[in-house]
Amino acid sequence: MAAFVGTMKLFLSLVLWLNTFSALQGAKDFYEFRYPFIKRASSFSSSSSSFSSSNTDEVSYDYIIVGGGTAGCPLAATLSQNFSVLLLERGGVPFSNANVSFLSNFHIALADTSPSSASQPFISTDGVINARARVLGGGTCINAGFYTRSNSDFIRRVGWDERLVNESYPWIEKQIVHQPKLADWQDAFKDSLLDVGVSPYNGFTYDHIYGTKVGGTIFDRFGRRHTAAELLASANPKMLTVLVYATVQKVLFDKTGKRPKAMGVVFKDENGNQHQAFLTNNRRSEVILSCGAIATPQMLMLSGIGPKAELQKFNISMVLHNEFVGKGMADNPMNSVFVPTNRRVEQSLIQTVGITKMEVYIEASSGFGQSQDSIRCHHGILSAEIGQLSTIPPKQRTPEAIQAFIKRKRDLPHEAFNGGFILEKIAKPISTGHLNLVNTNIDDNPSVTFNYFGHPRDLQRCVDGIRTVAKVIQSDHFTNFTKCDKPTVEKLLNMSVKANINLIPKHTNDTKSLEQFCKDTVITIWHYHGGCHVGRVVNPNHKVLGTSRLRIVDGSTFRESPGTNPQGTVLMMGRYMAVKILRRRLGKAAGV
Repeated sequence: MAAFVGTMKLFLSLVLWLNTFSALQGAKDFYEFRYPFIKRASSFSSSSSSFSSSNTDEVSYDYIIVGGGTAGCPLAATLSQNFSVLLLERGGVPFSNANVSFLSNFHIALADTSPSSASQPFISTDGVINARARVLGGGTCINAGFYTRSNSDFIRRVGWDERLVNESYPWIEKQIVHQPKLADWQDAFKDSLLDVGVSPYNGFTYDHIYGTKVGGTIFDRFGRRHTAAELLASANPKMLTVLVYATVQKVLFDKTGKRPKAMGVVFKDENGNQHQAFLTNNRRSEVILSCGAIATPQMLMLSGIGPKAELQKFNISMVLHNEFVGKGMADNPMNSVFVPTNRRVEQSLIQTVGITKMEVYIEASSGFGQSQDSIRCHHGILSAEIGQLSTIPPKQRTPEAIQAFIKRKRDLPHEAFNGGFILEKIAKPISTGHLNLVNTNIDDNPSVTFNYFGHPRDLQRCVDGIRTVAKVIQSDHFTNFTKCDKPTVEKLLNMSVKANINLIPKHTNDTKSLEQFCKDTVITIWHYHGGCHVGRVVNPNHKVLGTSRLRIVDGSTFRESPGTNPQGTVLMMGRYMAVKILRRRLGKAAGV
């Protein structure tokens, strides 16, 4: 069996390689990373390391974008139509990575904790296992693929131009978004949602509308993922340079004027060598941080912008005191209920969603990867891993305890993996937390607290959501599909409590008290945001307050996660902000 699995993995890698190679047929050169403008960080050279950008021999850029993720790729592709852009990404490329490219390997990408993985795990101080992307394309490379637009109220609250927003979404959708082939599990889930009153049925739509709908996906009909990195195909190749394995250490500032002025960045290549990249002398040139809600506030602090006490604690030279950097961190708490079946179910990620008026979203997933090896892996939040009791408090994670934890996972029988989950997620959580440095190494995760269910309103919404989930599972549509007897709520919760989902100690009343169940089984769906709020850290144009030539374009500026899934809006945000920048600089001559 192991030999067969190894052969299949080799076959899939060969298919991916041939697909990439065929796209390059007829080209003069073979490019290591699909596009000629993507290069290794070690290839970067500047004829001068002088800080003064008046040196005419020094290579400089109109825009330096830190982070080639969900927002960074469309941002870079659009800005490059008129200006020189340097995009710096700490990870590699997704194009030939089978764990990223195929839906069936979704869980394996999350299981890979090696330094070269597309996914970097972290555990919040709340005890919830989480992940952040480390690859060109960012979160679009490791997420469940669901695509939806935000609700119109969100667009109005953030003050964006609705007309430009409605022009920017289609720019993304035409390139990487697809209509899913609805899995049987998702179809039964849809009928059950309608049966319990989550109506009307809105069919297939990108729009965020109350009721039940089928959304878009970045997986095509062959199960192949299309990421934000593919949007770089729309760039002007003569004006864009993308460096992968380029880990930015900090932003460089000129502090001789009235306010700190961003001049460039320091980054480390894959060999550990340091480089400096600089902006042109033009006052409108900018360093743009698109590192995401975890790394952007971390990057600001490591660059000297943040709470004075935090910077002093780590002997970081202060550029600008701002007490709000790293504050207001939020993650939409999610809880899941395991649903066993007496039939084989195909793997499906998020396709159908119920949008309720109680500010709770109901979603579903089913199955697991088909590899026998994958059964022994951590499958992330959407796996059907049953029978793994997580009782390790955050402060008791000794190496011995972690090894025991891993052993229990490997002892699981194959039968434990049949079934799926019904998920409920809280929209617009009131509870917020904070982010703090643990050291000055950008490669290390900062300390993050989300304070799940810190506000009683969030907890009540979770209880309401779990009650709705139970009704969905007990509906005739779902029991007819699963071919199981109608389960009691206590039985459903008992199976779910035993699932390996977080490192929060469990309580004996988890199946009796829905409030306790919510607290003890909270997990994430990676929709964390905040840390650099508009009005606190950036202005409405996303320029960092108190500085010049420094901007932030990512989810760290959000006070809420838009829609049922933020990826569509973050992708749109990259395009939207770039068009706004071009039009302000060039007017109609921008051509966008």
